[in-house]
Amino acid sequence: MEITKELLLSAYMQGIFPMAESADADDVFWVDPDERGIFPLDNFHIPKKLARKIRTEPFDVRINTAFRDVMLKCAEPTDNIDRQNTWINDIILQRYCELHELGYAHSVECWQDDNLVGGLYGVSLNGAFCGESMFHTVSDASKVALVYLVARLIVGGYILLDTQFVTDHLSQFGAIEIPRLDYRRRLKDALAVEDADFYLLSEDADGSTILQSITQTS
Repeated sequence: MEITKELLLSAYMQGIFPMAESADADDVFWVDPDERGIFPLDNFHIPKKLARKIRTEPFDVRINTAFRDVMLKCAEPTDNIDRQNTWINDIILQRYCELHELGYAHSVECWQDDNLVGGLYGVSLNGAFCGESMFHTVSDASKVALVYLVARLIVGGYILLDTQFVTDHLSQFGAIEIPRLDYRRRLKDALAVEDADFYLLSEDADGSTILQSITQTS
């Protein structure tokens, strides 16, 4: 079956997402976990040390200026035991870049001296944001990108942030697992939100504004 952007969007609306066995795989498989990872946006936790760092604004945080580059960085293998092999192949790279061009996929990027040092990307559907992957080459860059994403979703009226799975890294921010049926109910409610706006938060928002946006809901 050919994986088209239309099929990909339809799958997300049903709570299903694709992965590849490896970067060299010539196909994908569909994933619908029994337990789904999410971030409750009204209970997102920012570690104190990270909050202090965000206030110093160590990165130039940008939105959607290097979507493909973020995906390519996320696809690079790392020394982390969970990231030694990538699940992002050429099919996934191409289809998500198409979704980005259509306005359904976004990247949050951390830059230093015009070097891309961290970021994440995901799919946006009405009031749901489905996080896909993140990377960093400088300490805390992916964490800062995540906090900026959450602030953007809260200000923009989103009600669901899907993490697919929960790792120890995500747990420190309050990620939890919920049963598949619970996730599908939450996804249905999020898809019914028609006025969510990914761009409502100013791209010039400083670190203190970002933290305030989150703590007001916590």
